[in-house]
Amino acid sequence: MAEAGVNAAAVPTPPGQGRPRGELGGGTQASQRLLAYSDALLSIIATVMILPVAHTKIHPDQKLGESAQQLLATKIAVYLMTFLIVTVAWAAHVRLFQVIELIDDVLALLNLACMMLITFLPYTFSLMASFPDVSFGIFMFSSCSVIIGAIQAVIVVYGFHHPYLLNHQIQESENQTFYKYHILKIILRGPTLSFFAAIFSFFFIPLSYVFLGLVIFFPHVSHLTKWIKSKALGQEEEVPVESFTSYITEPLSKERVEAFSDGVYAIVATLLILDICEDNVPDTKEVKEKYHGNLINALSEYGPNFLAYFGSFVTIGLLWFVHHSLFLHVMKATRLMGLLNTLSLAFIGGLPLAYQLTSEFAEKSHNEIEAIQVSCVTIFFASIFQFGIWTAALFHERETLHPFARYGGKEHAFMFAKLALYPCVSLAAFFLTCIVSELSTAIFHLMQIIVPFAFLVLRIFVRICLLVLGFIMSLFRPRDNVLEEEEACLSPTETLS
Repeated sequence: MAEAGVNAAAVPTPPGQGRPRGELGGGTQASQRLLAYSDALLSIIATVMILPVAHTKIHPDQKLGESAQQLLATKIAVYLMTFLIVTVAWAAHVRLFQVIELIDDVLALLNLACMMLITFLPYTFSLMASFPDVSFGIFMFSSCSVIIGAIQAVIVVYGFHHPYLLNHQIQESENQTFYKYHILKIILRGPTLSFFAAIFSFFFIPLSYVFLGLVIFFPHVSHLTKWIKSKALGQEEEVPVESFTSYITEPLSKERVEAFSDGVYAIVATLLILDICEDNVPDTKEVKEKYHGNLINALSEYGPNFLAYFGSFVTIGLLWFVHHSLFLHVMKATRLMGLLNTLSLAFIGGLPLAYQLTSEFAEKSHNEIEAIQVSCVTIFFASIFQFGIWTAALFHERETLHPFARYGGKEHAFMFAKLALYPCVSLAAFFLTCIVSELSTAIFHLMQIIVPFAFLVLRIFVRICLLVLGFIMSLFRPRDNVLEEEEACLSPTETLS
């Protein structure tokens, strides 16, 4: 017995086992705080890239001509592309740290180097957005993406060189070499395409944008190719690392998806108040000379801007509320749901532009209707992709959704109505601008502020409809079935008595 105890004590305990996650010792640390910091930083960087677009100056009395429209459209397209590329880097970071579960000082410093380059991306994006025909901005953006991928590859090599940092499944595997090269292949896919984009930026700029677009869509094209092979030719590729495949049903970390999404919503809401503080504080000299020291009269000039702020904040807050309600019922997020969530967040990030347009264009200006239409389109796509997340989850509802939210669940009907509200309202407002030319930004922002009451009315309306439907169905239900159900309910009581 004593000998067995000595032998047991002599066997080294694997790192992390039998100790709290925050107290691993030996220089090994839990990765939760590093991941939270990275998620916050990446969500900030992805969102602030809307600033060069939102601050495109168009005078309210100036007609939004083709040149201004082309400039704005170019900036919006570049913003969407770079936002999605940043989210690709975030997704790679998520999947990388699904394999590497523990960190040490070296990994923490490598991750900080990666984050430093990611924080430089908004500057390179500003160059790309302001000078889309100049190669240097594309070269800088692509070069940063290449170096970020190289650092992530170093993290992979370092992690596999110290196997105790890996997750338990890979630690016990005898095929770690295959794992390492498979993960490196997927990690370096985006940086390789960015490398070609950097090279071709000096020769043929449109081809550089094509390579950057492939960074976003190549994994999904790859999955489509594998799906066609499996269905048409019966060829199945066996990939033992579930966290590093291209399959749309592959699970993502739900917690990190929520953290990244919350970061985007929080930053977008913060950008609104920054614009208020920057552009809507009257000059001291102007208050004294023009308004005779009356601050209230001076602030009344900014009334439409404050109305635009409150309307825009309500919209962002309610879209977050819908997102929160949706993920409250999600048990597992798949890669397809993550893609749809990313597309929704990209349009959420565009809401500061919508606020800027509707607040700057005065009533009866040439661009008022166009500003409202831009806001409606942005809100529609942000909300319709949320509805898409719900639809994608229903295809695998047993794995992805809580029983209450599945077909026939008590929350299913209300979730459907809640997710459909904003797409319907924004679409109706857009068509209203095409019919009623007198629709003003003030009326539009008042409509935004009223929407929260629509959620309350919607809940009451859905409850009443379900009660009425249940009553009608009970009338048409055969009486024999009702008696059988009543007897089934009474039988346990009779048995006990």
